[in-house]
Amino acid sequence: MLLPLPAAWAQGAPQATTLQPVTVTAGSVNDGELPPVYAGGQVAEGARLGLMGNQSVMDTPFNVTSYTSELIQNQQARTLADVMANDPSVRFTTSSGHAYENFRIRGFDVNQNDVAINGMYGLAPMGRTPLEFVERVEVLKGPNSLFSGMAPSGAVGGTVNLVSKRATDTPNATFGVNWQSDGQLGTTIDAGRRYGANNEWGARVNGSFSDGATTLDGQSRKREFFSAGLDYRGSALTASIDAYHSQESFTGGTPAMFWFASPVVPVAPDPRINQFSTGYGNIQSNAVLGQAEYRFNDHVSAFAGVGWRDSDQSGLINGTHARQIDANGNFSGQIVGQRAYTDAMTAEGGLRSRFKTGSVGHELVLQASILKLEDGSATGPASVFRSNIYDPITPVMPPVPGSAPKTSENTLSSLALVDTMSFLDDRLLLTAGLRNQRVKTSNFDKTGKTTSRYDEDAVTPAVAIVVKPWGPDLSFYANYVESLSKGDSVSDTTATNFGQVFAPYKTKQKELGVKWNAGTFTNTLALFEIEKPMLVTEGSTSNPTYADGGEKRVRGVEWNTFGEITQGVRVLGGVTYTQGTQVKTSYNRYNGNTAVGAPRWQVNTGLEWDTPWVPGLTLSGRIQATSSQYADSANKIEIPGWGQVDLGARYATQVNGRDVVLRLNVNNVFNKYYYAGVFSDTTPIATLGPARSVMLGANISF
Repeated sequence: MLLPLPAAWAQGAPQATTLQPVTVTAGSVNDGELPPVYAGGQVAEGARLGLMGNQSVMDTPFNVTSYTSELIQNQQARTLADVMANDPSVRFTTSSGHAYENFRIRGFDVNQNDVAINGMYGLAPMGRTPLEFVERVEVLKGPNSLFSGMAPSGAVGGTVNLVSKRATDTPNATFGVNWQSDGQLGTTIDAGRRYGANNEWGARVNGSFSDGATTLDGQSRKREFFSAGLDYRGSALTASIDAYHSQESFTGGTPAMFWFASPVVPVAPDPRINQFSTGYGNIQSNAVLGQAEYRFNDHVSAFAGVGWRDSDQSGLINGTHARQIDANGNFSGQIVGQRAYTDAMTAEGGLRSRFKTGSVGHELVLQASILKLEDGSATGPASVFRSNIYDPITPVMPPVPGSAPKTSENTLSSLALVDTMSFLDDRLLLTAGLRNQRVKTSNFDKTGKTTSRYDEDAVTPAVAIVVKPWGPDLSFYANYVESLSKGDSVSDTTATNFGQVFAPYKTKQKELGVKWNAGTFTNTLALFEIEKPMLVTEGSTSNPTYADGGEKRVRGVEWNTFGEITQGVRVLGGVTYTQGTQVKTSYNRYNGNTAVGAPRWQVNTGLEWDTPWVPGLTLSGRIQATSSQYADSANKIEIPGWGQVDLGARYATQVNGRDVVLRLNVNNVFNKYYYAGVFSDTTPIATLGPARSVMLGANISF
């Protein structure tokens, strides 16, 4: 792991993104401007709070972290999962290197569909999210549909927002080359500049290409990405257009997840072993997003955005499960060729007003949003085989269907009204609001016939408070939030209500916290409780009836820290302690048991040190650790705890007057083999930790 360069070496190092000065008023950063980078350069001073726009961390009544492009570069992070490895509240529900990257935040699933770009859902690349075009990765803990609208897959534990890069006042052009074990070669380009008498027009382009072998034996992966961002910043109008093309393909296999058949969990295999060595696949996404905000005066502004994305997937992209694994590692598997697509259209618009009633300041926001999704998929014949996780056979990859019929349409529309009130010279901030969310879903069979549909709406409230009794550097906060997740459908053909689609679930969160800004490093301590409804079965076990009367609850304590603890020493990470409980289960069989995939302890802590004897040389290290966790509702299948050490170094210098940075990262230094997490709440499937990997990179700025 490699982290940012100190300011003292700025002359001989690539410059961090130059940001415009900001003024904080009632917790809100000026429209169109990013919060500045915090001391140490790894994290920003604020993040986007959905429709409320950019907010200071100290004035945000939630636990939020905004990772910077400087951290992305120095850690040589290629995809979103690489950045999320810094967060102690995040774990992964797909094995490292899989075609898709899905997460758990605070013990609840966050699908890769739930990633937003500039505050809007439905536009992020499918599969493994690239980061070349990203200025910030913002992680907001807990359910928050009031501020962002309902995420496509629910996103109970939190949401992730990607902020796209913009041209800075100083022109930039950086070219990079990189190598990753076991033979992945790549190049990158990042260039931008501003035009006009007042630098009002800006253009930023990013591109990358990589190809070659990976740490999975026999696999080759090719990746191409290009993005362009254009923006205008005037005295009253700010506007932007972002577009990208992303494509990633692989041959020679894909990582597996591990489905256990008994309480005896076999020792984790070497993650280099290829269980599905004949698999191949391709995922491609293209998108365009336009946004604008117009300030009529100092008190009223209007904002709007619209975007489109199309995505196509083919090959072995889902269902890579080693099934029914016994104590000796024997398993049954199957490969199914798949073809799928997802098309999305999203739009939002609203008004923001700042005014006072007496001594009380208000920031009132009215927002309407809509997200339309169309999905299609087809699967070919299955190739079934028997194998062993330590000595796998070479399975047969069946053909991929030539087309994919439409399988579903989803429309998520909403209207929200939120008011942030400031009292006592901004020492007390009270946020309250309501969002009416409507969910329309239709499902279709292969012939196009509608098999199920529903049209439901619900109102979700939120109230939050921030108190700063002794000045701006210490804030206490609390929130109560209700959020929505799309209702489940009954797919069990033996059920009496097969095909029924349930109304959206309401998830509830209560949270208390304190934030302390010590000047160059900040700490957040949060206590939270999240309750989510779940499906349960009732009646006969042979012909059950499904109902939405179940409940999963996670209570926890989070400590997050970031910044520069002393000159030349920086810290990033924290510790999370949780108690996940199955409150209401089918037939009350497992009431009170520990929730699936909810370890008690999670630790992610990184340090970096600017060596005093070699100017420009930085050494870094990170520890990731997780205690044991259950993979089944009966609490009979337990995954052992694990730990991983990552190390890095970088050297910043000048060559012929050009800034050059050399980077080395080694992840999983001791090459530990371990099960990293749990794939599902309903089946005992574990993910596998990554193999040891080495990354080398060199960047030169012009």
